[in-house]
Amino acid sequence: MLLFLIRHALTPHTGDKLSGWLPGISLSDEGRRQVAGLVERMNPVHLDAVYASPLERTVETARPVAASKGLRVRVRDGLGEVRYGDWEGKRLRTLAKTKLWKQVMARPSEARFPGGETIRETQCRAVAAIEKLNTEHPKQSVGVFTHADVIRVALAHYAGVPIDLYHRLVVAPVSVTVLWLGAGGPRVLKVNDTGTLEGFTPPKKRRG
Repeated sequence: MLLFLIRHALTPHTGDKLSGWLPGISLSDEGRRQVAGLVERMNPVHLDAVYASPLERTVETARPVAASKGLRVRVRDGLGEVRYGDWEGKRLRTLAKTKLWKQVMARPSEARFPGGETIRETQCRAVAAIEKLNTEHPKQSVGVFTHADVIRVALAHYAGVPIDLYHRLVVAPVSVTVLWLGAGGPRVLKVNDTGTLEGFTPPKKRRG
C-alpha cells in the first residue's frame, strides 16, 4: 500500500489551544485556502480510497480532496487525535508551565494525559488502524487525513524511531508524509512535504 498521511489544515485553535477530541472545531478561512491548495497539489496523485479521523477538521480537509478523485471519505476512530483528556481546550502556553508537559517533552513514553491516554497507546491504535487499511487495500494508494501527533507516532513506528524521540519529527498543517507498506518492509518516501507531489504520478500505460 502506498500511504499518504495528511495533516488537517489550520483551525482557529492551531498553535494556541490543544483541541484534542473537542467537537465543533472547524477549519479557519486560512485553513480552507490551504485545502484548496492541497487539492491542486494532490491532483497528479491517484488515490483508491480516502480515510479520515472522525473530527471535523480532518473530515473538512479530506472531503475536497476525495471529491476531486470521485471518492467518499470513510471515517475510522483509530485514526483520531491523541486523547488528551483534561488538557483538551487549554492553551498551550498554560500547559507548557506544568510538570507533566516537561515529562511529555522529555520522556513521552512514560506520560499519561490526565483523563486521557498515553502516547504509546495512541501509537498502538494508529498503527493498528493503518495495518488494517493495508490488509484492505493491498497494492493500492490510500489517503489518510489525521493529526500531527498521530502522523508523528505512526512515522516513528515505521521508521524505527524510539517513541521518546518522536518530537523530533515535524508535521506541518496540510503536509503530506508518504510511506510504502509492502513486501520487503516499510519505506519512508516523503516526510512533512508541502510542495509538489508530481513524483507520485502513476506511469502512463502504453498502448499496444
